[in-house]
Amino acid sequence: MDQSKPTLFKNRAFVFLFFASLLAIVGFSMFFMTTTWFVISDLGSAGSLGIILIAITVPRILMMAFGGVIADKFKKTTIMFSTSSIQGVLIVAVFLLSNADQLTFTYLLIIGFIFGTLDAFSGPAGSSLIPKLVDKSQIKQANAIIQGLGQIGFVIGPIIAGSVMEFGGVTTGYFVTALIVLGSAFFMFPPFLKEGPVDNTVKQTPLKDLIEGFNYVRASRFLVTGILILITLNFFAFGSISIAIPILVETYGGSPINLSYIESALAIGMLVSTAIIGTVKIRRRGLTSMLGLIATLLVAFAFSQIPSLFILTGLAFMLGFSMTFVAIPFFTSAQEDTDPRIMGRVMSIVFLAMNGFDPLAYAGVTLLVARGIDIQLVILTFSLIGLFIALITFWRGKTFRNYTSEY
Repeated sequence: MDQSKPTLFKNRAFVFLFFASLLAIVGFSMFFMTTTWFVISDLGSAGSLGIILIAITVPRILMMAFGGVIADKFKKTTIMFSTSSIQGVLIVAVFLLSNADQLTFTYLLIIGFIFGTLDAFSGPAGSSLIPKLVDKSQIKQANAIIQGLGQIGFVIGPIIAGSVMEFGGVTTGYFVTALIVLGSAFFMFPPFLKEGPVDNTVKQTPLKDLIEGFNYVRASRFLVTGILILITLNFFAFGSISIAIPILVETYGGSPINLSYIESALAIGMLVSTAIIGTVKIRRRGLTSMLGLIATLLVAFAFSQIPSLFILTGLAFMLGFSMTFVAIPFFTSAQEDTDPRIMGRVMSIVFLAMNGFDPLAYAGVTLLVARGIDIQLVILTFSLIGLFIALITFWRGKTFRNYTSEY
């Protein structure tokens, strides 16, 4: 490690990025949770929920690759600050509508569409900023902190939202969400992070930039396999179970506070594994990701068989513990080995695989449940399909399985 570089928590820019990223993810997941509960409990329509979640997720996915092009062309801190500020204003609008008892399906559909589109730009920018703020030997630890605890943010958000709604209702939930997202924008204020100059100075059309990014990824068997692993994790395991948890809680007669218990166990599992990854040197990163995926899907399978909220809490811990070992080793290796000039575009594709498919699972699960399919049968089917893909990938992915790192 370069001794001239400060440790991560003495690196002011990194600390601000950490808080900005964590608050952004917490705010995003709170918006999801509060909207989910509002649509199910107030509008009384799981089908409407699926449509709203699609409105949030589809533009996010479609625009994410283009978000990587923007991240390579402009200052990443400016992109992150602008998108979080606008998202905060949008949630303030939702709060005001809810407070006036005017929040309708149409308003949520429109605001959700804009919210998801903006998130497509902030994610790749934040992911590709890490290598510019820390020493290369610190990238794994930085990712263990930001990406690992960031995934915990997807769990902390629903915990906060559930607790707030338990005692203050949906309107208060949207108010707290708005404060958190605006707090994220504060920490993303560009002078706080002091980003260096833009690496990509090649002048070409956005379409050529986009094609160059896809060609770069397609030429790397390691990146292609890793992206498939992340998609499998987030669609068939984490995404499906995340949206299934509130449905199971309601099915078994629970309340938002019961939801918080299960989500807390998931967060603690992630926290424990994140601490291990941040301190232990992992050389066989490809093998670690593959085994972590298989373990996560086995836990998801067990999750589909248990009708007890108490036992599901323990399984949630195991799920959080295993899934962190899938994402962070691959994510770190991708950052270490990618050309800085094209980092934003590569990270946009990786970020899409890491965070873009779990919301699609949200929509898919809710639509299936709305059609009368039992939620545990849905989880069982998702976990078995994901496990089949994971085993095939383990068998065929020799290049990825044998990947090692010196850091």
